[in-house]
Amino acid sequence: MDTLFTEIEQREKSKVAPLAVRMRPRTLDELVGQEDAVGPGSWLRNAIEQDSLSSVILFGPAGTGKTSLAHVIAETTQAVFVEVSAIGGTVSDLRREIDSAERRLLSSGLTTILFVDEIHRFNRSQQDALLHAVEDRTIVLVGATTENPFFEVNSALISRSRVVELHSLADKDIATLLERAVEDERGLNGAYELTDQARDAIILLAGGDGRSAITTLELAAGLVKKGTREAPSVIDEEAVRSANPHRSLPYDKNKDMHYDVISAFIKSMRGSDPDAALYYLARMIDGGEDPKFIARRIFILASEDIGNADPNALLVAEAAFRSAEVIGYPECRINLAQAAIYMALAPKSNAVIMGIDKALQEVRQGPARAVPDHLRDRHRPGSENYGPYRYPHNYPKGWVDQRYLPEGLEKGCFYQPSDRGWESYRFEVTMRDRTPEPPDDLSGLSNEAAT
Repeated sequence: MDTLFTEIEQREKSKVAPLAVRMRPRTLDELVGQEDAVGPGSWLRNAIEQDSLSSVILFGPAGTGKTSLAHVIAETTQAVFVEVSAIGGTVSDLRREIDSAERRLLSSGLTTILFVDEIHRFNRSQQDALLHAVEDRTIVLVGATTENPFFEVNSALISRSRVVELHSLADKDIATLLERAVEDERGLNGAYELTDQARDAIILLAGGDGRSAITTLELAAGLVKKGTREAPSVIDEEAVRSANPHRSLPYDKNKDMHYDVISAFIKSMRGSDPDAALYYLARMIDGGEDPKFIARRIFILASEDIGNADPNALLVAEAAFRSAEVIGYPECRINLAQAAIYMALAPKSNAVIMGIDKALQEVRQGPARAVPDHLRDRHRPGSENYGPYRYPHNYPKGWVDQRYLPEGLEKGCFYQPSDRGWESYRFEVTMRDRTPEPPDDLSGLSNEAAT
């Protein structure tokens, strides 16, 4: 129960709290952005306003308002609101809160809302400890996570909760947050004035992260002598750049952003856009991605999406992978960039992957097909009855018309060359060079050819 001393303690803590904490919204109307999640008529807004919230997992990038939304719930609900740290919390901590919630429910009928920030950091046993309490509504769980809950949170816990996704804030939303922080008495209280250039710089640096934007504002204000509401000090772009000289776009290795960026990188090379390929490559390099991981993806693409339309692509990819192994950052960024540009500009063909996948499908799902007798190994008794094998080098242009596919399969069933690049040229030349009826001359058949 809150007391006078509790209020005094909260005021003292607020004085030294970061600006982003002091500016947390107190009501849904103060929450910026996220119209899809908590806008008028949304399930979550109705549940909060009617104080009928059921378990929910808030999922979204950092600085999108997940913790702020939890605090809004705490300010508006009639239920008891408690928090457990997913970083230092233990199964014992969870069981203690669940036991308290059960006693509270039985003695006074009060519901308990348990907020777990970064819930994905709980291991499986910790998440399992919540299952029964969530299922029988001894507690209402509000979990927050920056990671995809369908991968990081127990599926049984997800099935008992509703997942609500929050998105990075738009530039106008960040601008609203900055304006409030400058003017509000909880914030800078009008003692500073933010130039348009400084505001735009903070928005750019924030990259959709509201907390990052407010933190940059606070750091920039710390570099300027404090003014008054009547004579505010000016925070200019130089102060912002000094406070935060390096923009860090979100990139979390081995997590959702990692997969989104590498997917965009591959699709940009496949789509023949060198600028987009370089952009996503830079995102990965700046995020500290393993250069060998990047090079492996280029290596795969060289065969999957270019193939024999430009066979040199595979050699370039191999060289890029080798550079990642023996050179590393920062120099191998140049090799990776050269390879990425080469892949983007190369003629494209997926005939290789389509061909091998069709062949695998035939092998796995088709009937068992015998190797034609004339192609079988000759090192066994009775092989003299297999029929003649025609050695291509004994014929004009090194080719002879004979069946290589098993019965039931015909030419073109797997490999269908594109009309682009070297693949198209070589296929046309090969077809042109093949004479319809080469002579059936088996003289000079060597032992090597017979095997």
